[in-house]
Amino acid sequence: MATYNPKSSKASEFINHEEILETLSFGKENSHNRDLIIEILNKAKKAKGLSHREAFILLSCKEDDLNEEIYKLANEIKHKFYANRIVLFAPLYLSNYCINGCSYCPYHGQNKTIPRKKLSQEEIRAQVIALQDLGHKRLALEAGEDPIHNPIEYILESIDTIYNIKHKNGSIRRVNVNIAATSVENYRKLHEAEIGTYILFQETYNKENYEALHKFGPKSNYEYHTEAMDRAFEGGIDDLGLGVLYGLDSYEYEFIGQLMHAEHLEARFNVGPHTISVPRIKPADDINPDDFDNSISDDIFAKIVACLRIAVPYTGMIVSTRESQAMRERLLELGISQVSGGSKTSVGGYTEKETKGSDQFELSDHRSLDEVVDWLISLGHLPSFCTACYRMGRTGEAFMDLVKKEGIGNICQPNALTTLKEYAIDYASDKTRKNAEALILKELSNIPNEKVRELTKENLEKIGQGQRDLYI
Repeated sequence: MATYNPKSSKASEFINHEEILETLSFGKENSHNRDLIIEILNKAKKAKGLSHREAFILLSCKEDDLNEEIYKLANEIKHKFYANRIVLFAPLYLSNYCINGCSYCPYHGQNKTIPRKKLSQEEIRAQVIALQDLGHKRLALEAGEDPIHNPIEYILESIDTIYNIKHKNGSIRRVNVNIAATSVENYRKLHEAEIGTYILFQETYNKENYEALHKFGPKSNYEYHTEAMDRAFEGGIDDLGLGVLYGLDSYEYEFIGQLMHAEHLEARFNVGPHTISVPRIKPADDINPDDFDNSISDDIFAKIVACLRIAVPYTGMIVSTRESQAMRERLLELGISQVSGGSKTSVGGYTEKETKGSDQFELSDHRSLDEVVDWLISLGHLPSFCTACYRMGRTGEAFMDLVKKEGIGNICQPNALTTLKEYAIDYASDKTRKNAEALILKELSNIPNEKVRELTKENLEKIGQGQRDLYI
């Protein structure tokens, strides 16, 4: 029987089933243990993070007044590290060809009803120009796993195409990549292509359930998939994005597994996850959510986000347009620091020639990017299109050191303001532009360092005069 070892390179040891079961039992036994819960909350207030077991005790807490303390602390920690900045991005689906048998995804190889499509480089160019015309600067590339239609060479060529498209004042400055688990050699190629974050959703950390949900294809290999982040790091990629699909297994099991994975990356590489995503299963072609009986309520989902923020205070947390406007608004106060806007989940979805019926899942938030930006401003958040850290080499351990020391206020705040200024001038509606300009004036005073504040004022003036892509 494998034993729990966060420094191990073996999936069965750093995502240890027996340790998860023991944590589940311990957390539920202590759900009313006020002394223990208060002790953990006091530790959490130091904003140094919690172990998976400590965090699960908070998630299991059944004391109403202490749950309110959990939500309050999550909000405080989020603002301590990320202030009111919210990073914006959009997914770009390159291809829905896939040979895997994921029973929760309409791209699965046996689905004969979904229209299959792969974008040519010219079609990618049209998609990217459409995204640039919306104001996006950061993309997350998505593609099914198919060695014939979507080989690594196709992904690399697509990245190169995207980075080289300059349209009016538009440019994509950071390409994050969400593709199937692959080899160290291929991760090295992705690193050389200058990707931002490599994202890979575990889907479920329960090995038995994982294998039942992935009956064929390369993804059916639990160990190869779960150990992918280690290979990515060995290939030079040090910004890694974790995620599970809540609803495939019990939320308690996934919550613990997600934090154990974060602990493993910290223990083995001294770099925790750059981002953590928290999608919930949604309806899609050939997929019925009723087939999965682990769906979670909005209240539980909100508590998961709050407890993740407390446990892993340094990480960026992402919620997509899978969630409704109301739910996203609630989660922004509990730890979310990145949201998508104006998203399409079909191949070719950003142009008029959209492939009907090829969406990976149903959206719950259909608003345009401009509407999302103005909504964030109205809530007191600072929309950010910043990509500076990755281009300045502030990735991996260097970025984590900055965040953990709370030193990003003099970097992220100025860059958020300059990118919002760009958006306001180049893409915003009149209403959003006015609101953005007012917010920029207000937020300038929140830059702690006087010299940085003055430099930011200069950069804002230069942007107003026509310069672009100015950052610290």
